[in-house]
Amino acid sequence: MNISEKEIEGIVRQVVEGLSAAPAPADGTVINGKKYLGVFENMEDAIDAAYKAQKILYDISLERREEMIASIRRHILEEAEIMAKLGVEETGMGRVADKILKHRYVAWKTPGTEDLKTEAISGDKGLTLYELGPFGVIGAITPSTNPSETVLCNTIGMIAGGNTVVFNPHPGAVMTSLYAVDLLNRAIQEVGGPANLAVSVAKPTMKTNDVMVKSPKVKMLVCTGGPGVVKAMLSSGKKAIGAGAGNPPVIVDDTADIEKAGKCIIDGCCFDNNLPCTAEKEVFAFANIADELIYYMMQNGAYLIDRDQMERLEKVVLVEKDGKYCINKKWVGKDAKKILHEIGIEVGDEVRCIICEAQFEDHFVQIELMMPILAIVRVADIDTAISMAVKAEHGLRHTAHMHSKNIDNLTRFAREVETTIFVKNAPSYAALGVGSEGHCTFTIAGPTGEGLTSAKSFTRRRKCTMVDSFRIV
Repeated sequence: MNISEKEIEGIVRQVVEGLSAAPAPADGTVINGKKYLGVFENMEDAIDAAYKAQKILYDISLERREEMIASIRRHILEEAEIMAKLGVEETGMGRVADKILKHRYVAWKTPGTEDLKTEAISGDKGLTLYELGPFGVIGAITPSTNPSETVLCNTIGMIAGGNTVVFNPHPGAVMTSLYAVDLLNRAIQEVGGPANLAVSVAKPTMKTNDVMVKSPKVKMLVCTGGPGVVKAMLSSGKKAIGAGAGNPPVIVDDTADIEKAGKCIIDGCCFDNNLPCTAEKEVFAFANIADELIYYMMQNGAYLIDRDQMERLEKVVLVEKDGKYCINKKWVGKDAKKILHEIGIEVGDEVRCIICEAQFEDHFVQIELMMPILAIVRVADIDTAISMAVKAEHGLRHTAHMHSKNIDNLTRFAREVETTIFVKNAPSYAALGVGSEGHCTFTIAGPTGEGLTSAKSFTRRRKCTMVDSFRIV
């Protein structure tokens, strides 16, 4: 499908402006003249539709599920640019080019039914099978940072596992999320699949979320968001997958390829303006290579500010609340150029990242900013680097990075930080499958232990035993 730049901008404008929904027909809701398939006026109707659809999906073969997933992948690739522009325009966060790439990797590297592996155990007493079956209807909360990417990635895995899904998307990215839900339904129905395998509400609120969480028809909950909403999901009494926050540290020792490390760290930190929770948030660099590392960072789009400028920047991007400092959400995911402008520094588009030398106690080290701002702390040795990095990660066990050729140092840091993801000698987006082996996901479940979720994460392990039979050797 070839869509011109003007047509894309028209679609984006129409969707963003469509904030009031008309009465919903049976197969979707009309918003600003456009029908959104799978979108309902109230949560009860959305859940009922997903519940009925799951009964149909349960009887559909794995081969047919794969046909539907293949159609979803095609539509994502065709409409990646539309969703990327829509996401940036609606939320004001991130970079269009990076969001296009994220959508493409969702299409290319999100596992489907091949992720569902049957185990067999045979012995003197017969044969036992372990198979992965669906939960049924899954209730999902999605973020504003990766709205359409999360909706699409989760749905591929959930449908592969035989589930349907009800989304209560972040209100700050509702139109982008609803576009993704509509895309899913269009893609599935295009190949003869059932309606409403993925559904949502036109106006998600805390009330609609409460209805979703408490509904007896919703058997599993998946939350990709902030710590507060994750905690609420985990206290629901239902099986829940929670993707928590992170503050990923980077260690660079004196055995690393410093030129490569400088480029990789800036590339990873600046990817979608630091919105991914996997992105580099603070650096601990050996003192004897720190100047060289900073030089190569500056060669790759970083702008170095001094201590006075760092303190002025803190007053812009941080706010004090209840005696503690936290991020000013106004600046999350914004371009480095715009952030620097606020402290009177004018730079060109070639500047992608703001770097500064800091002390371990500084806010830019301890607080996850989700902005292209990177604090660098000089350390004397590996002991100090690991100690500081583990403390700065705050026990969240999300993601950590290291640039080194010393296997002992790499191994020790990996063991002590205990993160779900550990990226070595590469940009952070390697954790999402970009330029690396492994699958893509935008729900990284550290608190509940599933890790990088995929189709098998959304299934129940079921056992079937035949005693004294089907043992053929």
